Amino acid sequence: METSITEAFNAIITKLQGWLTTIIEYLPNFGLALLVLISAYFIAKYVNKITYKIVSKKVHQESVAKMISRISAVLLVIIGLYISLGILNLSKTLTSLLATAGVAGLAIGLALQNTLSNTVAGITLSFRKKIRIGNWVETNGFSGEVIDINLKEFVIKEADNNIVIMPNKLILENPIKNYSLTTKMRVALECGVGYESDLEQVESLTKKVIAKTFDQIDNESDVEFYYTEFGGSSINYLCRFWIDAESMLEKHRAKTKAIIEIKKAYDKEGINIPFPIRTLQFDNKLSINEATSKTQFSNN
Repeated sequence: METSITEAFNAIITKLQGWLTTIIEYLPNFGLALLVLISAYFIAKYVNKITYKIVSKKVHQESVAKMISRISAVLLVIIGLYISLGILNLSKTLTSLLATAGVAGLAIGLALQNTLSNTVAGITLSFRKKIRIGNWVETNGFSGEVIDINLKEFVIKEADNNIVIMPNKLILENPIKNYSLTTKMRVALECGVGYESDLEQVESLTKKVIAKTFDQIDNESDVEFYYTEFGGSSINYLCRFWIDAESMLEKHRAKTKAIIEIKKAYDKEGINIPFPIRTLQFDNKLSINEATSKTQFSNN
C-alpha cells in the first residue's frame, strides 16, 4: 500500500517537474507573446481614436463612425492574438478557434440576417453624399426632414411633426426623392374663373401678382400660365413658377401666400372664382289634377 502511494506521489512530482521545465523553456516565448498582445491592445486603442477622427469627418452619424473605428481596433487585437498564439506554438489551437468562430459566425449571420442587412445598409447610407441629416426627402410614401441615420433605421420628421422610422434596408432598395439637393422648387397652382371673365386680363393679372409677391421672380415672363379646360362651372388654368426653397414646408408656404394674394387681386378687380354648381332639371311635369286623381285612386 505504501509502495503504491509512493509511486503515485513520485509520478505527480515527475509530472509537475515536467510542467515546470516546459514553463521555464517557454517563459521567453510566453513573455514575448504577452508583450505582443499588450502592444496590440494599446495600438488598437490608438488606431480606434485615429480612425474615429478620420471617419467622423466624412460620416456625420456618430454611431457609424464609432462602429467602424471599433471594427478596426478589434481586427488589430485579433492580429495580435494570432501572432501571440503563433509564438507559443499553438497554431493548431488557433486553427480550431478560427474554425469554431467561422461556424458560429455563419449561424449568427443566418439568425440575424435582417438585422445585419439593416446594419450594412445603414453604413452604406452614411457614406452617401446625396443623403444627409437635415435634408427633406420623400420615400416609401412618406415625406419629411431626415433627423437620424443609424445602424438600424432611417428616421424622418414629417411636416405635421410626426416621426417616421423605417428600416435602412427599405430605404436602400427603394427610390428616394431628395428636395434639398437643389436650391429651387417649382410651385404649381390650379384655379378657375367664371365664364364671364376676361381671360387675357386674368392671365395678365395673375402673372403680375405672382411676380410682385416673390422676390426671386424677376419679371412676369418667368411665370407660366396655361388654361387647361372648360370646367363644369369655371374655366380652369394652371400657373407654375419657381422659388428658392429646399423643403416642402417652404413650398407650401409659398403656395399659401400666392393663393392669398391672387384672391385679393381677383376681389379687387371683380373676377369671380365660382364654386361648383349642380342644376337638377325635371322634364316630366305632372299637373296637380293628375297627381290628385292618382292619390285618390291609390286610397280606394
